[in-house]
Amino acid sequence: MTRPVDEHERSIAFAEVALGQIRSLRQTAVPRNYEIWYVYAAGFNPPLNKVINETLERHGKLTEADLDQIYDTYLSHLKTTDRIDKVGGRVIHEIDDVMRLFSDALGMSASYDHSLSGATQKLSAAKTGEQVKAVIEQLVVSTREMRDTNKALEDRLSMSKQEITTLQQSLEAIRAESLTDPLTSLGNRKYFDRAIAAAVQSAAASSEPLSLLMLDIDHFKSFNDNYGHLTGDQVLRLVAMSLKQTIKGQDLTARYGGEEFAVVLPATALRQALTVADHIRRAVMSKELKKKSTGEILGRVTISIGVSMLQPGDDPDTLIERADACLYAAKRNGRNRVICETDPEYAADTHSKVA
Repeated sequence: MTRPVDEHERSIAFAEVALGQIRSLRQTAVPRNYEIWYVYAAGFNPPLNKVINETLERHGKLTEADLDQIYDTYLSHLKTTDRIDKVGGRVIHEIDDVMRLFSDALGMSASYDHSLSGATQKLSAAKTGEQVKAVIEQLVVSTREMRDTNKALEDRLSMSKQEITTLQQSLEAIRAESLTDPLTSLGNRKYFDRAIAAAVQSAAASSEPLSLLMLDIDHFKSFNDNYGHLTGDQVLRLVAMSLKQTIKGQDLTARYGGEEFAVVLPATALRQALTVADHIRRAVMSKELKKKSTGEILGRVTISIGVSMLQPGDDPDTLIERADACLYAAKRNGRNRVICETDPEYAADTHSKVA
């Protein structure tokens, strides 16, 4: 078991390494940079260490753009769990406060009931006007106390309603963040899995068409190998930006994983889906990739796309499987192209696998 003193010494050592790196690289000592280097020193996040080592080896420094990208990609999304815990703690605290107030109100109600019962007996036994007056005065006092308690409960419940509404909004924001890929700001794999399942169910129920695009960045590994992972991340962002600019309305986009993306097209038949796919392909190819840290033009990015349409008896897996097969047929037939399940290249590829 780690002793408190050991933990203190370890954390101080990590802090010294973090500050030392900030000094040696002449970076600003702001909390973001300190957090990056503290996590680097502690070794908590191997992918972060890998990309920092790689960038320093290539360029000997980390620019502000590099630090922004490292933080956004490897650290910012890790705070979601902490935020959920904090909001959950506030909800529990709010509920405890309200339950305490209810308990006090119930106690006051029981006391008021006891006062009424006692007043009834005293009034029955009263012989003089003074005795009746005393009983009535006591009832007035008890009634005022009850009224004050009810008013306090009403005010507190109103405040709680506002607080809980705010907390619900916070949880909704966190929920949305948990379904978002932090690097590209598109939906993540969890978002896609939910979206495709709902879309298949809806299309089957309404008998409307549904198409799926699976996209993959051509030669993505060479971007990472030749220019580093930060440039690879920039390529992913470029493709995501093209998707956001091209896909509108009810259509849904997500980062499927790695350098692969998905687009769900409700109420869209295969011919229309092919048009959308080619618009995306051309939009990506039209953008020049420029290295942020140096301004160097690295060329153009291309993508391959596979397209499938929902068939009777399909489930999300079979729809994805055919789109994925079309995607890899596009890769094998020269890349930078769109292939769907009615194209001869897809059919030939399927037959070759069977053979």
